Amino acid sequence: MRQPGSWLARASVGFVRACVVAAISMLVPAVWAAAVALGIWWGAGNPWSWVAPVVLACGGTLALSRPVCRMVRFLVARWTATAIPAGYRQAGPVTRMSTGYWWNGFSYERTRRNALLDQKWRVRWSDPANWRDLRFTVIAPLTVGVVASLPPAGVAVAILGLGQPGAAARVVGTLGLVVAIACAPYAWRCVGPVAVRFLRPSPAMALADRVDELTAQRADATVAQAAEIRRIERDLHDGAQARLVSLGLSLATAEKLMETDPAQAKALMGEARAGATASLTELRELVKGINPPVLNDRGLVDAVRALALDSPLEAAVSADLQLGLDPPIESALYFAIAELLTNAVKHAHATRTRISIRRDDTGIVIDVEDNGRGGASLRADGGLAGLRRRLAVFDGALEITSPEGGPTRARMMVPCGSL
Repeated sequence: MRQPGSWLARASVGFVRACVVAAISMLVPAVWAAAVALGIWWGAGNPWSWVAPVVLACGGTLALSRPVCRMVRFLVARWTATAIPAGYRQAGPVTRMSTGYWWNGFSYERTRRNALLDQKWRVRWSDPANWRDLRFTVIAPLTVGVVASLPPAGVAVAILGLGQPGAAARVVGTLGLVVAIACAPYAWRCVGPVAVRFLRPSPAMALADRVDELTAQRADATVAQAAEIRRIERDLHDGAQARLVSLGLSLATAEKLMETDPAQAKALMGEARAGATASLTELRELVKGINPPVLNDRGLVDAVRALALDSPLEAAVSADLQLGLDPPIESALYFAIAELLTNAVKHAHATRTRISIRRDDTGIVIDVEDNGRGGASLRADGGLAGLRRRLAVFDGALEITSPEGGPTRARMMVPCGSL
């Protein structure tokens, strides 16, 4: 009983999916059919009767190509877990010049609205992805649409055949029903290979996107490096340098008072020694902010455990003992975990956190989960977006799951050839 029930469930789900795929892939042919019907209704005797059908067919095809392809990508990702990159060109920023005109990367316009509208159409017209979408809308009805239409067509034949009197009609209706049930679990599956073949970006487009991504990563790395250098300079100037200057003055004064007032000189020497100790402590803290010594000496796992001990959260760390990571990757992951713990305390008001460090076949996976109030999101100007960009330098990824009310779970994945 379990196998027939399972088959019926698969057939039901497949039938619904086949209907959805057939409806989406046949949207553009439906526009073409409407254009032909309009031309027939208008009448062939009118010399201008072809204008409206051609405008309807071309305009409808252009308007529906991108929405159809987006729906197909969404369905393929949802049903088969296969992500197909869109590869559309992104519009650049629109800037107002000192003359009052707006520059959109192509031309100057008097208003921001006109600049955005002109930029939108220029980008879309010059985007190779548009021609790829148009090609798919022409190919999809002849491939995906025909195959996905078999289950609903079989059901239609079954309804018409079984509703008519006569043995021949009942035989035809039964055959239609058998065909619909037999091919329903499989008819929709052709959308995946066809979409991957015709909707994925070309190698040249993928290379161009990769170049843009690497350019953005280089800019982020440059900005982060400059900010770190400014922080080190500020900490040295305001902390250790000021203490060392004061230490030098105290030693000079003690040297002058050594013969005339030994007690005062001795007190100044004690103050100088305390200042030297404080300066050494600040320098150690500064070096720790650059790269913790425990990270250099004992690796990522022990460094994260030491970080968890210093955190105000009740932290539990589970990890593989031997990871064998490269030092730059260890440093990036360490400071990423530190930032996530800081966010858990500062923004989520969490009390407990769990850190899991493990490796799989391709790299290292780190999960940081807290019991905070949730609501974390990847805003373009937020700290989590900056964390994702820093991991992207190593081809890493960051996934955030943070519903309102918690918990918040952050997963970092970095491919490591050394593993």
